[in-house]
Amino acid sequence: MGYDVHITRRTDWFEQGQPSIALAEWLTFVQADSEMRLDGFAEANLGDGSVLRTEDPSLAVWFAHPERGNRNGLAWLWLSGGNVQAKNPDVHTLKKMWTIAQALGAKVQGDDGELYESTGQTIPGQSQPDASVPKGKPWWRLW
Repeated sequence: MGYDVHITRRTDWFEQGQPSIALAEWLTFVQADSEMRLDGFAEANLGDGSVLRTEDPSLAVWFAHPERGNRNGLAWLWLSGGNVQAKNPDVHTLKKMWTIAQALGAKVQGDDGELYESTGQTIPGQSQPDASVPKGKPWWRLW
């Protein structure tokens, strides 16, 4: 598992029936961004020597990560349910996501509802999610 952060136009990233980012719009953005490329797949080497591969026509890579030598300079982003998302993004990827969100007329929101600003940090002064109210997509809506 991991923690997802979403580029969304919705009040909350998981809400249905609200504005979405269309596949064609996402692909057009990726093609126009000189720091990104559309791969349609991602691969990771596992500890046992095998390779985990996932394929998705919206899967794009941000290859201009400033720590390129330490992490291969790659961050994968893809469209899922009308939002662009990344798994476990670091601060550099969050900054890039904020830039993408500005171009798409959207915002950057974590699984728990927190919003991110241009620095890659959460927006100061925003109300924190109420721990007594479940936030995020219910487990039964994952599939």
